[in-house]
Amino acid sequence: MHGRPRNALKEEDTAALSAKAEKLRSLQSHFLANHHNRIYTKEALEGNAKLLENNPEWHTAWNYRKLAVESFLSDSHSDPETVKSILDEELRVVENALRKNFKSYGAWYHRKWVLSKGHSSIDKELRLLDAFQKADPRNFHAWNYRRFVAALMKRPDEDELKYTEEVIGANFSNYSAWHNRSILLSNLLKRKAEGYFPKENVLEGEFELVHNAIFTDPDDQSGWFYHLWLIDQTVKIDAPLLVSSWPSHGFNITLQGNKCLHGSGLSVLNSTLPNTGTLPIILYFNQAVEGVNSSTVNVKSELLSGNLVWKPLSTNNSNNAQVWVAYLDIRNLEVQLSKTYVVEISLGHSKGIVSSSGYDYGHPSRVTFELCIQTAYTEPVEQQEGKSNSWKDDDFQKFDHLQESEPICSADQVTSEIDHIPTTSGRCEEAVVNEINQFRDLLSEIDCKIGKLTLARLLTAVDSLPSSRANNMVNTEEILQLYDDLMRLDPTHYLYYKDEHSLVLLRQITSSRDSLLPYCHYKKNAIEAFAGYVSLRLQNLSLSRMGSIENLLWVQTLDLSHNQLRSIEGLEAMQLLSCLNLSHNKLGSFTALGPLRLLKSLKVLNISYNEIGSHSIDTKRYLCSSPLSHTEEFAWDQFEIFADSIGISAATFWEPFLIFQSLNLTELDTKGNPVADENFRSFLVKVLPTLKWLDEEDLS
Repeated sequence: MHGRPRNALKEEDTAALSAKAEKLRSLQSHFLANHHNRIYTKEALEGNAKLLENNPEWHTAWNYRKLAVESFLSDSHSDPETVKSILDEELRVVENALRKNFKSYGAWYHRKWVLSKGHSSIDKELRLLDAFQKADPRNFHAWNYRRFVAALMKRPDEDELKYTEEVIGANFSNYSAWHNRSILLSNLLKRKAEGYFPKENVLEGEFELVHNAIFTDPDDQSGWFYHLWLIDQTVKIDAPLLVSSWPSHGFNITLQGNKCLHGSGLSVLNSTLPNTGTLPIILYFNQAVEGVNSSTVNVKSELLSGNLVWKPLSTNNSNNAQVWVAYLDIRNLEVQLSKTYVVEISLGHSKGIVSSSGYDYGHPSRVTFELCIQTAYTEPVEQQEGKSNSWKDDDFQKFDHLQESEPICSADQVTSEIDHIPTTSGRCEEAVVNEINQFRDLLSEIDCKIGKLTLARLLTAVDSLPSSRANNMVNTEEILQLYDDLMRLDPTHYLYYKDEHSLVLLRQITSSRDSLLPYCHYKKNAIEAFAGYVSLRLQNLSLSRMGSIENLLWVQTLDLSHNQLRSIEGLEAMQLLSCLNLSHNKLGSFTALGPLRLLKSLKVLNISYNEIGSHSIDTKRYLCSSPLSHTEEFAWDQFEIFADSIGISAATFWEPFLIFQSLNLTELDTKGNPVADENFRSFLVKVLPTLKWLDEEDLS
């Protein structure tokens, strides 16, 4: 284990181990009998203590002691001295077990449980911890327990921070000490404790401390991780912010019956309105928030007779989400035709929107757009298209230029649409630039992988600042080259570097209208239902992960084919998306398609030539946030009846059923996936009654 070689045991060692195993089996047998019969005598507990000294990892044995203690404490005749004696004995047993195995989860948890009873003295706990931590200064169990004890003692964070500095001074190769320091500093900075405000002054000293570790031994990674945390503290804005919306600020929408026309003649909502008769209003925050409702988001318009209902766009059914949506029902509006209605959305004027880290949304923001309805909405008449949607290059034409009236929104527009966006201070930007210069000097002397990674992160951080965005992300090419180098130098972490490379590339592409232009196309000879779309074609870019979704909320047709995508996390925010091409990627399961369930406007989907069904067990289901992670109620009995009625295996098709049951697809292509056999095709035809084309075959 951990690279240590295993040597063959000597004969006498084998005999000793056999005798020990026999003794352990005897102790276990007696313990299980006592546990089963609820025997909590002195002899039974002594036998249990011997068992735990030999095997501290047996959680059942610790739970037995908890039951015994509860039984003793429930005795009304137990006086305070007796209670203290009982709990002190538990602490002694734990201490002996820890001397046997300092990293025993069960032993540390049991000690916490005993102290939480409130009858034991905690004065000796720090002394005991000091002794244990001298033996193993990096043991994270001890550091976790230290935080627990410090909280019980109400020990000041400043004192604990000083302790971490002493430990780091003795040996800076201590991940646990650096980690504890980050926790303590986070608390001090958050409550603006005396001497820890302004934040810039504190971080300046911390950078000096971590430089001593990094530049002394660049190959030791413990200081590097703390440095990464410092970068995040330097550039991040704690309070949640509204960074994007759809419709965007100043946008004009003209509805004509079932169609939605834009000033340029290009349709913005051809798919959304005919399908649902609703107009999505999307709010995109810089971090997950909760509390978005009619009390915290004020929507003013003559169009509205009541409050809008805001819903989180989350694939795991959480009430905490980065993206929220409300739907304006166009079908039943009583409006004056050809009149322009103003819709104004404001938030931040009252409390209630809170981030997952507990910060309030406190920066008033406003988004205003105009809506004109020329003719009344009527229910759409179903049309039979004469041919399926094509994604061939010959069927698309690039835009020569983009007019201001085009429904395109990029990062340079997003940041200007919101009132009162706070920014990092000039000192923070200066600190990041100073770090960049120092690490460039370091890399000029040594070839250090984590140094390259840190430089890439620093350059990304400085490019994310508002002043740098105005300069069109001047460091992007250098960042991409650094990640290319890292993929070559460190193949073990290739996928991570590939994901980061993809995020930087997408940030560059969506940074301005000019950078988006080469990827914007329109469809030649499009069928009526999809005529006039701006198609965003991001194919053949070697993308492994999606990002910058906040700049793509306007997109209706998206081509992501011939990439290396293993996940489409984030696409659920693109509520206008009607046509999506995910062919020729590396999507390996239905779990990866989870975000599709929230795309109510999706009509055309191509997932051909992926790897769906290549593994009989989806091992990523419980690693990723997914609707397939048993986070929602699923009417299994009803699904079994449905499966039996169409002659399919419920156990085989419950995952695709969860994905496709809520979609209204007219075209679907699944060719080239291991799952795409005749049984699967028959299942899709049954579960998708709106389907007209399947695998390029006409179903009519």
